[in-house]
Amino acid sequence: MPKSLKTEFLGVTITSPLVLPAGVMGMAFSGFNISIENGAGIVTSKSLTLKPRTGHKGPVVAEFEGGFLNCMGLCNPGIVDGIAEIDEFKKRSDIPVIASVFATKIQDFIELTKHINKSQAEFLELNLSCPNVFDEFGIPLAASQEEVHNIVKAVKQISKLPVIAKLSPNVYDIVQIAKAAESAGADALCMINTVGPGMLIDTKMIKPVLFNKFGGLSGPCVKPIALKLIYQTYSEVSIPIIGMGGVTYGEDAIEMLMAGADVIGVGTAVHYRGIEVFNMINAEMLEFMEENEYESLNEIPKLEKL
Repeated sequence: MPKSLKTEFLGVTITSPLVLPAGVMGMAFSGFNISIENGAGIVTSKSLTLKPRTGHKGPVVAEFEGGFLNCMGLCNPGIVDGIAEIDEFKKRSDIPVIASVFATKIQDFIELTKHINKSQAEFLELNLSCPNVFDEFGIPLAASQEEVHNIVKAVKQISKLPVIAKLSPNVYDIVQIAKAAESAGADALCMINTVGPGMLIDTKMIKPVLFNKFGGLSGPCVKPIALKLIYQTYSEVSIPIIGMGGVTYGEDAIEMLMAGADVIGVGTAVHYRGIEVFNMINAEMLEFMEENEYESLNEIPKLEKL
């Protein structure tokens, strides 16, 4: 029997467990199309805000050995134009879309949710964890159990879509944050967002490499952190997890599944291996399944819970 990567996420059948995370390919539906043509099973919009944001002044991305720093600053076209892009994409594709939104107040999350309810997206992601807008918005909401619980609860009361809480690794105890989201009704978790913020210095110019000075870390260097936090969270919650953080090869994706993830986000790897990375990882996962005689993703074992 041929091996299959087909699986389900929150009741929706997907052809691959690989997810394009928020912001990786921009907002335009052409970026979504390129991703699915190259093997992504779910695509995520940029994190949308009530009003358009231009983001931070460049440079906003810097590569270093082991990963990337970024401080994009939540650049996005705003909720109205963002939904228009999502709906344009859905006219041409049945690949599921996660509509990601960002705010700092419960009422703004509620307003964003009302907009998303009118869209063709399948899922709603609450970005509670952006690490590179500290100067504007302060400590990420995901650092507070109470804030996370209250926001998720308020959104769940009106959302027509399953709600995914995107969590920050930059907290004292991510498991308690995850449990707060679950108790408030979150349908799934997305973890982890970028680590940090961190910093790089241009030693010739004697100034930070990024204009905004600080940025979130992503790429292979964060994978061990992601695996640990996903595993700890999987051991304590019963809702699905989108696992991400440093996934570059098929073996990384398998590790994510074994740590407790249900589907896997692939972001920074696009910069390392090109947009074809989704097909590459799909093929590498299938090769692993063939070598180990697994017929489906469901047969790949999870680690024993803590």
